[in-house]
Amino acid sequence: MRIYNTLTRKKEEFVPIEEGKVKMYVCGPTVYNYFHIGNARPFVVFDTMRKYLEYRGYKVKFVQNFTDVDDKIINRAKEEGISAGEVSEKYIAEYYKDAAALNVKKASVHPKVTETMNDIIKFVEELIEKGYAYESDGDVYYRTRKFEGYGKLSGKNIDDLIAGARIAVGEKKEDPLDFALWKARKEDSEIAWESPWGMGRPGWHIECSAMSRKFLGNTIDIHCGGEDLQFPHHENEIAQSEAHNGCEFAHYWMHNGYINIDGQKMSKSLGNFKTVRDLLENYDGEVLRFLILSGHYRGPIDFNPEILTQSQNGLKRMRNAKSNLKHLIASGSGAMTDEEKTKLESYDQYRDKFIAAMDDDLNTADAISAVFELITAINTAVAGGASKEFAQKSMDTLMELSTVLGLLQQEVEETVEIDDELQALIDERQQARKEKNFARADEIRDMLKAQGITLKDTPQGVQVIRD
Repeated sequence: MRIYNTLTRKKEEFVPIEEGKVKMYVCGPTVYNYFHIGNARPFVVFDTMRKYLEYRGYKVKFVQNFTDVDDKIINRAKEEGISAGEVSEKYIAEYYKDAAALNVKKASVHPKVTETMNDIIKFVEELIEKGYAYESDGDVYYRTRKFEGYGKLSGKNIDDLIAGARIAVGEKKEDPLDFALWKARKEDSEIAWESPWGMGRPGWHIECSAMSRKFLGNTIDIHCGGEDLQFPHHENEIAQSEAHNGCEFAHYWMHNGYINIDGQKMSKSLGNFKTVRDLLENYDGEVLRFLILSGHYRGPIDFNPEILTQSQNGLKRMRNAKSNLKHLIASGSGAMTDEEKTKLESYDQYRDKFIAAMDDDLNTADAISAVFELITAINTAVAGGASKEFAQKSMDTLMELSTVLGLLQQEVEETVEIDDELQALIDERQQARKEKNFARADEIRDMLKAQGITLKDTPQGVQVIRD
């Protein structure tokens, strides 16, 4: 498998630190609101990476944090008249609901900042001891220039950064480039913890360094996140962690591209975002997952009604194939014929294409294309009927690949309860077809179609499907 490593700006062969095991860290949400479709992209993309690594036989320890200490959480608490802790717990619960709708698997560990405070404070203390940080009026800052490799992830030139750096009112830094590791409490109403530097709370960047080290060790295999986190967040994580640990922080860095609306990055600050919760009122969660995986993870996605419709149609094609196989399994019988065994062996080429695509820097777009080629082959193979065993083996292959993508995991109610009135129409249509009265047969079919019911003629009889 080859991964595009943001650190080196090239694709590299993936070689884990420990054979057969992978340690992954993904920056999670700041829990003060429902997450939007732009936030959902890294959740879905790196969940897929995890699923694929597990499919290839790796044991993956997957850590995704919750940032439950932040100004935005404090402000939301004031708006809602509840505590900051109540806000974060509320939106962590909502995160799990929406993530489940997208078939995103829970992490091995979901650490919270509030539950890692002692580790964060110790981490900061040790950076001070090593000379990489200093206290100033209850704040603690990182000496950016002291870390020689600063800018290596984002490609930022430190001279350019110096030109744009400013010291905000109230900050007492040695250098405008220095960033906060610990922030002194400014108001009594702020959430704060006791520390060697007085009451305060951690800066954003130090949280991930401390949580990654606590749950995955000094060096991890893969660190993931959105493109917007390259600088300053991930750059600062590297500076903190490598200065503290004395070794490389992460071997591979993966960053997904933006989801855009009207050419602009989707974000809460711009007010152009669509929350997953709102989208789920009109769209299936698997449609949203299909949309996210339909393009390469490093490229942008232009979010619009057309791409949603395309995703709906693509997923429907997959679900129709699954539904047809379920019908054949339920109504069929018998073991595979020699001809069917040969057809089954031909499926290997589509599995190989799928694996080749996923091995090429997680190319889910080409992997989906391989699944569609498999579906075409399956539909052709079962068009004239199939044994129960062959239908089941075909289903197994379809689900094997779809499960890696996190698709076809939700059971959709497709069959229709057939009452006397519907059965009479089905019988009338069948009789009309026997009498070659195709106009009447089509009229009945179209009438039912308008009611969301599709009649599908198969060698095993009429299959009734709810659209």
